[in-house]
Amino acid sequence: MQFRGIMRAQRKLHRRPDRIMEQAIDYDELEAALRRCGSTWEVAQAHGLLCSRLATEGAPAGQAWLDQVLEGVDAGNAARAECEALLIAVHGSSYQQLSERQSAFILMLPDEFAPASTRAEALGHWCEGYLHGLVSGQRNDKVRERLSVEPLADLIKDMLQITRAAADDEGADEETEAAYVELVEYVRVAAQLAFEELADVRDQKRVSGKSPDALH
Repeated sequence: MQFRGIMRAQRKLHRRPDRIMEQAIDYDELEAALRRCGSTWEVAQAHGLLCSRLATEGAPAGQAWLDQVLEGVDAGNAARAECEALLIAVHGSSYQQLSERQSAFILMLPDEFAPASTRAEALGHWCEGYLHGLVSGQRNDKVRERLSVEPLADLIKDMLQITRAAADDEGADEETEAAYVELVEYVRVAAQLAFEELADVRDQKRVSGKSPDALH
Protein backbone atom coordinates (compact mmCIF):
# COMPACT_ATOMS: atom_id res chain seq x y z
CA MET A 1 0.00 0.00 0.00
CA GLN A 2 1.41 3.36 -1.05
CA PHE A 3 0.84 6.69 0.71
CA ARG A 4 1.41 10.20 -0.59
CA GLY A 5 2.98 11.48 2.61
CA ILE A 6 4.93 8.50 3.89
CA MET A 7 8.31 9.21 2.29
CA ARG A 8 8.15 12.90 3.16
CA ALA A 9 7.28 12.10 6.75
CA GLN A 10 10.01 9.51 7.13
CA ARG A 11 12.64 11.83 5.66
CA LYS A 12 11.76 14.55 8.15
CA LEU A 13 11.31 12.23 11.12
CA HIS A 14 13.76 9.40 10.60
CA ARG A 15 14.28 8.60 14.25
CA ARG A 16 12.84 5.08 14.25
CA PRO A 17 13.10 3.62 17.76
CA ASP A 18 15.69 0.90 18.25
CA ARG A 19 13.18 -1.00 20.35
CA ILE A 20 9.56 -0.67 21.35
CA MET A 21 9.38 0.89 24.78
CA GLU A 22 6.73 -0.25 27.18
CA GLN A 23 3.83 2.15 27.60
CA ALA A 24 3.63 3.80 31.02
CA ILE A 25 -0.03 2.77 31.02
CA ASP A 26 -0.99 -0.72 29.90
CA TYR A 27 -3.53 -0.81 27.05
CA ASP A 28 -5.63 -3.56 28.58
CA GLU A 29 -5.57 -1.89 31.99
CA LEU A 30 -6.93 1.37 30.59
CA GLU A 31 -9.47 -0.41 28.39
CA ALA A 32 -10.83 -2.24 31.44
CA ALA A 33 -10.96 1.00 33.44
CA LEU A 34 -12.90 2.76 30.68
CA ARG A 35 -15.43 -0.08 30.63
CA ARG A 36 -15.80 -0.09 34.42
CA CYS A 37 -16.52 3.62 34.62
CA GLY A 38 -18.96 3.51 31.70
CA SER A 39 -17.06 5.49 29.07
CA THR A 40 -18.04 4.76 25.48
CA TRP A 41 -14.51 5.48 24.19
CA GLU A 42 -11.96 2.81 23.35
CA VAL A 43 -8.31 3.26 24.28
CA ALA A 44 -6.94 3.53 20.75
CA GLN A 45 -9.64 5.96 19.70
CA ALA A 46 -9.13 8.11 22.80
CA HIS A 47 -5.36 8.19 22.34
CA GLY A 48 -5.70 9.20 18.70
CA LEU A 49 -8.04 12.00 19.75
CA LEU A 50 -5.56 13.15 22.38
CA CYS A 51 -2.60 13.23 20.02
CA SER A 52 -4.43 15.35 17.43
CA ARG A 53 -5.64 17.76 20.11
CA LEU A 54 -2.11 18.08 21.44
CA ALA A 55 -0.93 18.85 17.90
CA THR A 56 -3.53 21.57 17.27
CA GLU A 57 -3.94 23.02 20.76
CA GLY A 58 -1.02 21.90 22.89
CA ALA A 59 -1.12 20.78 26.52
CA PRO A 60 -4.15 22.97 27.45
CA ALA A 61 -6.33 20.65 25.35
CA GLY A 62 -5.96 18.01 28.05
CA GLN A 63 -8.90 19.02 30.20
CA ALA A 64 -11.35 19.18 27.29
CA TRP A 65 -10.08 15.77 26.10
CA LEU A 66 -10.54 14.29 29.57
CA ASP A 67 -14.07 15.69 29.78
CA GLN A 68 -14.93 14.32 26.34
CA VAL A 69 -13.69 10.80 27.03
CA LEU A 70 -15.55 10.73 30.35
CA GLU A 71 -18.67 12.48 29.06
CA GLY A 72 -21.78 10.97 30.63
CA VAL A 73 -19.82 9.25 33.40
CA ASP A 74 -21.28 10.05 36.82
CA ALA A 75 -18.89 12.21 38.82
CA GLY A 76 -19.82 10.13 41.86
CA ASN A 77 -18.85 6.90 40.14
CA ALA A 78 -16.05 5.34 42.18
CA ALA A 79 -14.46 3.93 39.02
CA ARG A 80 -14.23 7.41 37.48
CA ALA A 81 -11.40 8.48 39.77
CA GLU A 82 -9.32 5.48 38.73
CA CYS A 83 -10.03 6.18 35.08
CA GLU A 84 -9.16 9.87 35.43
CA ALA A 85 -5.82 9.02 37.02
CA LEU A 86 -4.90 6.69 34.15
CA LEU A 87 -6.01 9.18 31.48
CA ILE A 88 -4.04 11.99 33.12
CA ALA A 89 -0.94 9.78 33.06
CA VAL A 90 -1.50 9.04 29.36
CA HIS A 91 -1.91 12.76 28.64
CA GLY A 92 1.27 13.67 30.46
CA SER A 93 3.44 10.97 28.91
CA SER A 94 2.08 11.54 25.38
CA TYR A 95 2.62 15.29 25.59
CA GLN A 96 6.15 14.83 26.91
CA GLN A 97 7.08 12.34 24.21
CA LEU A 98 5.71 14.55 21.42
CA SER A 99 7.05 17.86 22.72
CA GLU A 100 10.51 16.48 23.43
CA ARG A 101 10.55 14.74 20.03
CA GLN A 102 11.20 11.41 21.67
CA SER A 103 11.56 8.45 19.36
CA ALA A 104 9.96 6.46 22.18
CA PHE A 105 6.54 7.86 21.24
CA ILE A 106 4.27 4.96 20.39
CA LEU A 107 0.58 4.53 19.72
CA MET A 108 -1.61 2.95 22.39
CA LEU A 109 -2.62 -0.26 20.63
CA PRO A 110 -3.14 -3.90 21.64
CA ASP A 111 0.08 -5.86 22.06
CA GLU A 112 1.44 -8.41 19.60
CA PHE A 113 -0.39 -11.27 21.32
CA ALA A 114 -3.80 -9.88 20.38
CA PRO A 115 -5.47 -11.32 17.26
CA ALA A 116 -4.44 -9.62 14.01
CA SER A 117 -8.01 -8.50 13.37
CA THR A 118 -8.19 -6.87 16.80
CA ARG A 119 -4.95 -4.97 16.24
CA ALA A 120 -5.99 -3.83 12.76
CA GLU A 121 -9.33 -2.63 14.08
CA ALA A 122 -7.63 -0.73 16.91
CA LEU A 123 -5.28 0.99 14.46
CA GLY A 124 -8.31 2.08 12.44
CA HIS A 125 -9.92 3.42 15.61
CA TRP A 126 -6.73 5.30 16.50
CA CYS A 127 -6.82 7.05 13.13
CA GLU A 128 -10.54 7.75 13.50
CA GLY A 129 -9.93 9.38 16.86
CA TYR A 130 -7.05 11.41 15.46
CA LEU A 131 -9.08 12.68 12.52
CA HIS A 132 -12.03 13.45 14.79
CA GLY A 133 -9.75 15.58 16.94
CA LEU A 134 -8.56 17.55 13.93
CA VAL A 135 -12.07 18.47 12.77
CA SER A 136 -13.73 18.94 16.17
CA GLY A 137 -11.07 20.78 18.15
CA GLN A 138 -10.64 24.52 18.64
CA ARG A 139 -8.69 25.48 15.53
CA ASN A 140 -7.75 28.97 14.42
CA ASP A 141 -7.51 30.00 10.77
CA LYS A 142 -3.77 29.36 10.62
CA VAL A 143 -4.19 25.82 11.90
CA ARG A 144 -6.93 25.17 9.33
CA GLU A 145 -4.71 26.56 6.58
CA ARG A 146 -1.76 24.41 7.63
CA LEU A 147 -3.94 21.28 7.67
CA SER A 148 -5.13 21.98 4.12
CA VAL A 149 -1.67 21.94 2.47
CA GLU A 150 1.24 19.51 2.23
CA PRO A 151 2.52 17.65 4.10
CA LEU A 152 -0.39 17.53 6.55
CA ALA A 153 -3.13 17.36 3.92
CA ASP A 154 -1.53 14.23 2.50
CA LEU A 155 -1.15 12.68 5.94
CA ILE A 156 -4.84 13.26 6.66
CA LYS A 157 -5.81 11.56 3.39
CA ASP A 158 -3.51 8.68 4.22
CA MET A 159 -5.10 8.19 7.64
CA LEU A 160 -8.52 8.08 6.01
CA GLN A 161 -7.20 5.37 3.73
CA ILE A 162 -5.81 3.45 6.70
CA THR A 163 -9.18 3.49 8.49
CA ARG A 164 -10.80 1.95 5.42
CA ALA A 165 -8.02 -0.62 4.97
CA ALA A 166 -8.24 -1.63 8.64
CA ALA A 167 -12.00 -2.09 8.36
CA ASP A 168 -11.59 -4.35 5.32
CA ASP A 169 -8.71 -6.41 6.73
CA GLU A 170 -9.48 -10.11 7.08
CA GLY A 171 -6.08 -11.74 6.80
CA ALA A 172 -3.59 -12.98 9.38
CA ASP A 173 -0.64 -14.14 7.28
CA GLU A 174 2.94 -12.88 7.31
CA GLU A 175 2.27 -10.37 4.56
CA THR A 176 -0.64 -8.89 6.51
CA GLU A 177 1.48 -8.71 9.67
CA ALA A 178 4.27 -6.92 7.82
CA ALA A 179 1.78 -4.44 6.38
CA TYR A 180 0.35 -3.79 9.84
CA VAL A 181 3.78 -3.07 11.31
CA GLU A 182 4.51 -0.67 8.46
CA LEU A 183 1.20 1.15 8.95
CA VAL A 184 1.73 1.51 12.70
CA GLU A 185 5.17 3.02 12.08
CA TYR A 186 3.78 5.34 9.44
CA VAL A 187 1.01 6.63 11.71
CA ARG A 188 3.47 7.04 14.58
CA VAL A 189 5.80 9.14 12.42
CA ALA A 190 2.87 11.08 10.96
CA ALA A 191 1.65 12.05 14.44
CA GLN A 192 5.11 13.33 15.34
CA LEU A 193 5.39 15.24 12.09
CA ALA A 194 1.99 16.89 12.56
CA PHE A 195 2.93 17.96 16.09
CA GLU A 196 6.11 19.60 14.79
CA GLU A 197 4.49 21.15 11.71
CA LEU A 198 1.82 22.87 13.84
CA ALA A 199 4.20 24.10 16.55
CA ASP A 200 4.31 27.74 15.46
CA VAL A 201 0.55 28.13 14.96
CA ARG A 202 -0.23 26.06 18.05
CA ASP A 203 1.91 28.24 20.29
CA GLN A 204 -0.11 31.32 19.30
CA LYS A 205 -3.18 29.73 20.88
CA ARG A 206 -1.66 28.82 24.22
CA VAL A 207 -2.87 31.79 26.17
CA SER A 208 -5.02 29.88 28.63
CA GLY A 209 -5.76 26.37 29.82
CA LYS A 210 -4.16 23.70 31.93
CA SER A 211 -0.76 22.13 31.66
CA PRO A 212 -0.40 18.34 32.00
CA ASP A 213 0.37 18.71 35.69
CA ALA A 214 -2.72 20.89 36.21
CA LEU A 215 -5.26 18.33 35.00
CA HIS A 216 -7.62 17.20 37.71
